[in-house]
Amino acid sequence: MNNSIEIIGIDHGWSQMKTSNYCFNTSIKELPNVPAFTDNVLQYDNRHFAVGDERLEVLDSKVENENFYLLTLVAMAKEMKSRGIKEADIALAVGLPLTRFSAERKPFIEYLSKNEFVAFTFENDLYRAHIMNVSVFPQCYAAIAGMLPSFGKKALVVDIGSWTIDSMMILDKRPDSTKCDTQNEGLIRCMRSINRLAVQVKNHKIDEADIQEYMITGRTSLPAEYKELMDQEINEFVNKVYRYQIECGYNLDMMPVYFVGGGAIVMKNFGKHQPNFHYVLDVKANAKGFEKMARIALNNGR
Repeated sequence: MNNSIEIIGIDHGWSQMKTSNYCFNTSIKELPNVPAFTDNVLQYDNRHFAVGDERLEVLDSKVENENFYLLTLVAMAKEMKSRGIKEADIALAVGLPLTRFSAERKPFIEYLSKNEFVAFTFENDLYRAHIMNVSVFPQCYAAIAGMLPSFGKKALVVDIGSWTIDSMMILDKRPDSTKCDTQNEGLIRCMRSINRLAVQVKNHKIDEADIQEYMITGRTSLPAEYKELMDQEINEFVNKVYRYQIECGYNLDMMPVYFVGGGAIVMKNFGKHQPNFHYVLDVKANAKGFEKMARIALNNGR
């Protein structure tokens, strides 16, 4: 492997963008004028964009517009800065949901590699990147790839993201591609359910940041009646996650179950606890896994 290539893993979530070292909201908005301050501002193609405020609306595909390309540049800038570089040959390592992997892999690669050489400014620092390669991996498998040596004969991995819930069976430390499932029922749908109920009962929505804080910490400063509304819908969401696995034919009492992704903390805080349930709470686990898998692939291709 060419050791001068920087491998940057990016998990393109609808709620948050994750790299191996950073998380930031999936938000990008073009500014009408040159901003007075450059914090969280991307400059690209003679335009300025504010980053990290209210998340984008979910679309059918991440390649429908330029938003995720621009967010990829921001993710690259954050990682490059943390590594002390502003110019580099880069291999991007990214992921897709399991059951959409084959159909969306090629368009995603073409989308992220459309500019082999790219220059942009983030927070007033100029970055130059030569995109050498784009690798795409299953976003559920990547989160536990480093843990496989500790696995027994059988395990179930459930990746709960902002928009999808991926389920993957691991047999003899290998993913069983015949037993994979993706449901478009992630955390964003849960937050929408909470706010539908809040509007019905209280005629007010709850800020998503307040919902996320409660999901992550189990604590809230909101009035008790709003906490009860959140509890009702979060508990329904958790039970729905269990039901999905049972409907897919998995017995949750008969094997180790690993919950990963941003929803792992929700399952831990609000779900039932069993000795065979495990929680990978690092929301950057997929991005880190993408980097590891890309490094192995590049080494094998030496």
